[in-house]
Amino acid sequence: MIGEGRLEPGQRLPTERDLAAQLGMSRSSMREAIRALTVLGVLEARHGSGIYVTQLEAGDLLETFGVVADLSRGPRLVELLEIRRILESTATALAAARITADQLAEVEKHLAAMNATDDPEEILAHDLAFHREIALAAGNETMAAILEGLSSRTFRARVWRGYQEEGAFARTRREHAAIHRALAAHDPEAARTAAAAHVGEVEEWLRAQLGP
Repeated sequence: MIGEGRLEPGQRLPTERDLAAQLGMSRSSMREAIRALTVLGVLEARHGSGIYVTQLEAGDLLETFGVVADLSRGPRLVELLEIRRILESTATALAAARITADQLAEVEKHLAAMNATDDPEEILAHDLAFHREIALAAGNETMAAILEGLSSRTFRARVWRGYQEEGAFARTRREHAAIHRALAAHDPEAARTAAAAHVGEVEEWLRAQLGP
């Protein structure tokens, strides 16, 4: 019904009893279906009001995507980094063409904060925000939501800690600076290359850690 547009975003569902009768299923099955769709971000329960279709925004629907990143191990981590490299480079190229002065200022703010500290937790927080601002500047909410899932704090922290143990702070700062220069120059191809190289460095490091 939602997929066919008979229930629109923000619309209240019929009662559980009416919906079960309408679809020819038991109320217990209907209850499980509603629970599952609520977990997926398709429905939301409003206390004392009923069950509603969410706005079906990409961020809501893809919120559980981060669980994949949080729970992945070994070769699956490499696969996630490979996907992130592809999407991050595309998003950064789009951002270079579309970024506004205010958005660029936000990116610069997080870059400066990363350069002003050696605290790994602070750097991680600003690293996440740096890439989040770029993804938003790309103007594609669905891609930004997927990247947010791939860049979950838990996932990034696990990779980041090991990577930085190799003394890669200086290299990471250079890579972020290259991304920023390309954005400031509104050069999509330079931005794509810089972002791909940045994520690719971590990807190759992780491949080496895992061995053949």
